[in-house]
Amino acid sequence: MSLIELQNVTKVYQTGDVSVSALRGVSLNIERRSFVSFIGPSGSGKSTLLNLIGVLDKPTQGTVLVSGTDVSTFDRTGAAGFRGKHIGFVFQDFNLIPVLTVAENVEYPLLMLGRLSSTERRERVEHLLEKVGMADQRDKRPNQISGGQKQRVAVARALVTNPQIVLADEPTANLDHASAYKVIAVMHEMSNELGTTFVFSTHDPKIVGEAEVIYTLEDGTIAGTEQRKGSAL
Repeated sequence: MSLIELQNVTKVYQTGDVSVSALRGVSLNIERRSFVSFIGPSGSGKSTLLNLIGVLDKPTQGTVLVSGTDVSTFDRTGAAGFRGKHIGFVFQDFNLIPVLTVAENVEYPLLMLGRLSSTERRERVEHLLEKVGMADQRDKRPNQISGGQKQRVAVARALVTNPQIVLADEPTANLDHASAYKVIAVMHEMSNELGTTFVFSTHDPKIVGEAEVIYTLEDGTIAGTEQRKGSAL
């Protein structure tokens, strides 16, 4: 069974009397332990796809299955619970909490879940900060580190709950090229080590070239799919 499966998914946004079709009959399958990218121009449907997979939105028509569960049937509480257990997020503007330290930002999702002791939380946070190369910055606040470092912290935060899937919407958009490659390298390393499925969107053809599976979107449809054995990282 595929980890993520979309079956003839359509998404229409209604603004007054105007209807905008963001997705038009999209079907795709993403396997476990994949490193996948959506590429395409603005308005092609990349973010909408990520929002549907991340249970942040529902399709107008069609089915979205994540780990065998039809996530489009959830109410708001059910969707939030499913996200907390199965999905991590990385955003292009980092979304770190300014008043918290690097370590506290990574720990925050664990506090929201409330399942681990303080010792277990600390051990998990320290392990991930070490893996993303940010252990020596653990006590700094977001305004004291670079954009690339902020995004590596965001990757650690997305992984701290041991999700099956991490979704990253344009995670390198606000970074210089060298920092962008470092962030993608960290994501790829964590995918290999932890078996996490990463799905990200990007406009940068050099960055998207590091993905193992590439979906090209145009006008809300899948215009092409490229499978690769592995990246150059």
